[in-house]
Amino acid sequence: MGISSTSPILSLFCVLITLFMIFHPSLSATTEGFLACLTRYDPNIQVYVLDDSSYLPILESGIRNPRFYPQFITPISGPRFIVTPSQDSHVQAAVICSNENHIELQARSNGHDYEGLSYRSDVPFVMVDMFQMHAVNVDVEEGSAWVEAGATLGEVYYNIANKSETYGFPAGICPTVGVGGHISGGGFGTLVRKYGLAADNILDARLVNANGEILDKNSMGEDLFWAIRGGGGGNFGVILAWKIKLVPVPKTVSVFTVCKNLEHGATQLVLKWQEIAPKLPDDLYIKLLLDRSQPVVVRSIYYTINATFVSLFLGGSPQLYDIMERLIPELGLRREDIQEMSWIQSVLYAAGFDPHAPLEALLDRNQTGRKQFFKSKSDYVNVPLTVVALEGIWKVFYDKKAEEPHMMWSPQGGAMDRISPAQIPYPHRKNLYQIEYMVWWDEHGIDAAERNINWIRTLYDYMEPYVTKNPRASYVNFRDLGLGQSKNGTASYEEAKAWGLKYFMGNFERLVQVKNKVDRGNFFRSEQSIPLINWSTHYFMSSNPYTRTASTGRGDGTTFERGEEVEAWSCETFERGKGEARGKQQGEQGAAAARRASKGEEAEARVAVARAAAAVRRARGSSSGCEDSKR
Repeated sequence: MGISSTSPILSLFCVLITLFMIFHPSLSATTEGFLACLTRYDPNIQVYVLDDSSYLPILESGIRNPRFYPQFITPISGPRFIVTPSQDSHVQAAVICSNENHIELQARSNGHDYEGLSYRSDVPFVMVDMFQMHAVNVDVEEGSAWVEAGATLGEVYYNIANKSETYGFPAGICPTVGVGGHISGGGFGTLVRKYGLAADNILDARLVNANGEILDKNSMGEDLFWAIRGGGGGNFGVILAWKIKLVPVPKTVSVFTVCKNLEHGATQLVLKWQEIAPKLPDDLYIKLLLDRSQPVVVRSIYYTINATFVSLFLGGSPQLYDIMERLIPELGLRREDIQEMSWIQSVLYAAGFDPHAPLEALLDRNQTGRKQFFKSKSDYVNVPLTVVALEGIWKVFYDKKAEEPHMMWSPQGGAMDRISPAQIPYPHRKNLYQIEYMVWWDEHGIDAAERNINWIRTLYDYMEPYVTKNPRASYVNFRDLGLGQSKNGTASYEEAKAWGLKYFMGNFERLVQVKNKVDRGNFFRSEQSIPLINWSTHYFMSSNPYTRTASTGRGDGTTFERGEEVEAWSCETFERGKGEARGKQQGEQGAAAARRASKGEEAEARVAVARAAAAVRRARGSSSGCEDSKR
């Protein structure tokens, strides 16, 4: 579905961008300034602009939803520059040069943001495409691995399996998903009931902050390390790498897939699944897929609903069969339905491959095959749905407005029940299961898109009485701009609550506090980013059941958390601390530059010198007030 370099679409795209820049000469100056800045740091940094032949192929390579292909979005929605770093200092340079030239920046791991926010925006921006930074270094003795942000889940699983038959990692089932963004939002997979989310199993991280500094767990501090593990991508910095904790898996696991339609008792089986799936032994995960098809009846014009049960069990076939016979004999599972295999083969199986396929299949970053348009939404359920509720879902599914409707119900329970909702920003721990709504379509055009998107909205509206409330919860990795969005990432705290409370519930306020602490210039922002707040006028009266944070009412920005007094970053405190830190920072940066230059590390030296110079400029031009800087 790619576009050739000679296609009319590409030509039109180029013409419109050129006209836009002619009538906005400041953008040309920004272009020159940004490119000159990158060259100062390292002339070998790979950067692409629209008239480069590689620009569109690189842009399209990470677009997973054709709704956001260039021919379907306005020409100014694409990135002004694409930077493809191959080392940490290249990312530093991109951040610093974007900051200096007042242009936004988005990082893309492998393009699975459901709303495309890693590669499209209504304002000029730099896209840092991390695909060249995809190293996976496994340390079996320590039981850990350092994984660069541009690696895919398939590459992670492949490299672990090459080193060990008895280690795995609890992340998602889609091999092409990029690690950087996946873990930033939580990371939900088939081991979730045994080991929790991917983000629950992070030991360390490296990122570039808004000042262009590389931080690890120790230097970034407890709050920022907490925020990046589930607080959503693109809010606090550019993730360079994660240090992941490997988890034990047996040499033999078992899987099955059983499909039943309405004519074979699907409704009653779905009711039973709700009862048992969240309460099964931690070693057993059974997800439920719902879709629509015509029954196997000659010339039938009627639809039926298919309920497909897909399982992973960390053990052998006999034990799995006994559990299923005891807890849900209605499913009619036969011994021959169960397959035994290694854990890495179960990864292939879950991704839709033959489990005996070569493991190298996991390394294909573009294995998605036919790309369809799609729209997704999400919910959580804490009270089982009734027969009446299910029959209402079937009725919505029968509506022909949806070309290919789907729902995926993923059980929680197990480890998810035992982990505190405040341990990381992902708060949805105590629910029975998660729902992902999906609609796919092939037909091009606005009418087809509106018809299918309106269908999923209808289903979402129908489900409102049956899902979590106050707030109605959503999963940030299933990003949904239908929950609310801001223009140019400038939402107020009150506006951002529209999506922030749904994604993060009681953890939203702590994320806002961290944002105001580490990125007061709001450099990292998007249509659904964590907002800034004016601390001189705002005090949190938290309803957070996890942190129990509340204002003292003394007007000094002080709060209490679990009985301990903590600083709330009032305007006065921040400005005083910023001034004290600035001198120390400049001295350290200058000394670092000298040390690097003496060792011949010219590229890193240029980054350090420029960062120090930028700090001086900020010191000279900064206001003494509490207003957020305007870029």
